[in-house]
Amino acid sequence: MLTFIDKVSKKIFFAALLAALALTGCGSPSPDERQSAAQTSSDVSEQPEQPAPPVEITNVSYDPTRELYESYNKLFTAHWKNLSGQDVTVVQSHGGSGKQARSVLEGNAADVVTLALEQDISELEKGGLIEPGWVQEFPNSSAPYTSTIVFLVRSGNPKQINDWDDIVKPGVEVITPDPKTSGGARWNFLAAWAFADKTYGGDEERNKQFLADLYDNVTVLDSGARGSTTTFVENKQGDALLAWENEAFLSQNEHPGEFEIITPSVSVLAQPSVAVVDEVANERGTKEVAAAYLEYLYSDEAQRLEGENYYRPSNPSILQEFADRFDLGLQLANIDDDFGGWAAATEKFFVDGAIFDQIYKK
Repeated sequence: MLTFIDKVSKKIFFAALLAALALTGCGSPSPDERQSAAQTSSDVSEQPEQPAPPVEITNVSYDPTRELYESYNKLFTAHWKNLSGQDVTVVQSHGGSGKQARSVLEGNAADVVTLALEQDISELEKGGLIEPGWVQEFPNSSAPYTSTIVFLVRSGNPKQINDWDDIVKPGVEVITPDPKTSGGARWNFLAAWAFADKTYGGDEERNKQFLADLYDNVTVLDSGARGSTTTFVENKQGDALLAWENEAFLSQNEHPGEFEIITPSVSVLAQPSVAVVDEVANERGTKEVAAAYLEYLYSDEAQRLEGENYYRPSNPSILQEFADRFDLGLQLANIDDDFGGWAAATEKFFVDGAIFDQIYKK
């Protein structure tokens, strides 16, 4: 059986033969020769383009993104099919962000990670799974959407919780996940610290006492944000849930009339990060589709989908389309400007023996 290259070569040979005969006047090709040349040309021109075989990629993400990626995966698979003709299946994995990062280090084969904070992905870089420079691989420091931290309280706000200083009052039961395992919990901690820092003029001892009082009121410390939401919403424990903004909106939508969202005076700009897991994607041959999967998160269609799922689009003009949903004037602390970046914040607050361990006594 002739290969495609063989057929092209044969076509070129017959074309050259016809030209040579015409130029030298050695006579016209026979009918058999003409038919053979025509058949060869037809074989080459009609050679069908073989579609790429189906591909599967795994997205290891954090707790509250389940609904977002269920919708986004449908959008992306249609986009990729139209662009490349290839069918792609996306497998989702969710849990506390820190636990998810450790699972990838321990062998959970992720083609991409979409985690709650940059530091969790940096741990994968340190482990040799992700190449240096991943933060600059996609726009906005590889954060296609942002969020912030708000309070979810019960209808009527019976404990009159309006700001951070209300949740440290005696008798207020607070639900928040564990900063040792949850990225969202670390954003919660930093948002509270930012409020205390502003209130007490940078007095770190008073900041620590404020956080100690807050965690004295925490009655359940789940491993991830979705677990804390279940504790508060389904199990009806606690007076206030420290929550991702998108998680609070979802709870309110799913349980109409049961909850209110309270936006504090100060919060934090939460920037969930994304990256291709280079070692896995290279080994599987999925690097192209994995990179496209993350890149398409910045498309107008995906940005609007993110807004519809209560994440703040990174595209400023599309974010403005959701100005009636989000408080765009909220004062937000910034991880780089106010905390010196994630490496410094992790060392100061969250490693063993750091400030969280010092103030949390349960």
